[in-house]
Amino acid sequence: MPVLPSPAPIAPAATHGSRSIRVGIVLLAAVAFALSYDALRQMAVAGHVRGLLTYLFPLVIDGFIAIGIVALLILRTAPVRSRLYVWTLVGVATGTSIGANVVHAVGLNEGTRLRLNNATAGALSAIAPLALAGAVHLYLVINRHLGADSSAEETPYATPDARSAPPKPSHQIRQEPPGGGKAAPSAKAAAPEPVTNTTVAKPPPAKADRKQGGRKTTAPEQVLWSTARTIGTEHGAVPRTTLESAIRAQGYTIQKDRAKEVAAAVTAELSSSANSSAAA
Repeated sequence: MPVLPSPAPIAPAATHGSRSIRVGIVLLAAVAFALSYDALRQMAVAGHVRGLLTYLFPLVIDGFIAIGIVALLILRTAPVRSRLYVWTLVGVATGTSIGANVVHAVGLNEGTRLRLNNATAGALSAIAPLALAGAVHLYLVINRHLGADSSAEETPYATPDARSAPPKPSHQIRQEPPGGGKAAPSAKAAAPEPVTNTTVAKPPPAKADRKQGGRKTTAPEQVLWSTARTIGTEHGAVPRTTLESAIRAQGYTIQKDRAKEVAAAVTAELSSSANSSAAA
């Protein structure tokens, strides 16, 4: 048996470097958020936001940016127009944060106290309702995309009936010996004489609807016995494995003990019929 090559192990230095980069990214994002948070809070104070609400104002802008980036990851398989819409929201929120930080720095550079003109103060007051509308509509876009994905996964796939149809058994025509007389039974003959005017019931074709809830049903007694007699008529005996294969080919299940019992019973019937024909 060939030995498969084992995958190359990851170097400890590479793993350590990857962890260092992740830690660095988290620290950089935390520091950047803290600096932007301080500037936006002072802009809220200058924009006449009262009391403890000044501590919530930066979350409306920078928090919207973080939520928008997560939404882009969720909607990576969404239509292009949905992704462009989310990118537009993230871009507007990022531009607003950058602009507010710039106004904060320039205003403090020109004086010891930050003062805003009427246009800037009015723009700051419009950020909260715009963020509310954008967040609600962003939730609707994400919910619609996730609902479409779940409905696509639950759609059943049709299975053609031709795959579940059992193979048709081949029947051989028994020829009478010449001269019209009865031939003496041979000791080596295993197959008995077929009974005249006796119709062997063929197993019904399997249907795709026999599977209910993903599980196959047990073979009915009529199908089980008719299949066993058909095998016995063709081969002179009923091997258990052959009977099990024929039943499973029709889309049913069967227990090994039950198949053995029916195979033995039908084999006994064939032997009794052969003995009766020989005695006659």
